Amino acid sequence: QVQLVESGGGLVQAGGSLRLSCRASGRTFSSSAMGWFRQAPGKEREFVATINWSGGSTYYADSVKGRFTISRDNAKNTVYLQMNSLKHEDTAVYYCTAAVAAAVGPPLVAENFASWGQGTQVTVSS
Repeated sequence: QVQLVESGGGLVQAGGSLRLSCRASGRTFSSSAMGWFRQAPGKEREFVATINWSGGSTYYADSVKGRFTISRDNAKNTVYLQMNSLKHEDTAVYYCTAAVAAAVGPPLVAENFASWGQGTQVTVSS
């Protein structure tokens, strides 16, 4: 199991930016695909983005494509989510997640990921 700790959430105005970070412990980080999901109040957890073990392949939800960027630094055991042009509907708790596999492709569902962080709140004011 990989231990994951998210940081970087907060309150931002619509149109602003935030960068989330997720620090992982464990020797399997550099060989695991990583991802971000989010859950808004009253809604189910939904996929946001995923990145393969090397950082060479990424997938995004249509709702964030062109605004969010996922990246990773294997030397620092950290995955990032750069969020630009934030909208009110991006408000949610954001969860970092790690897969057992080196890459995760469609279907991009929570069941493809094994370890989860506690989440960090992102609130976008309109």
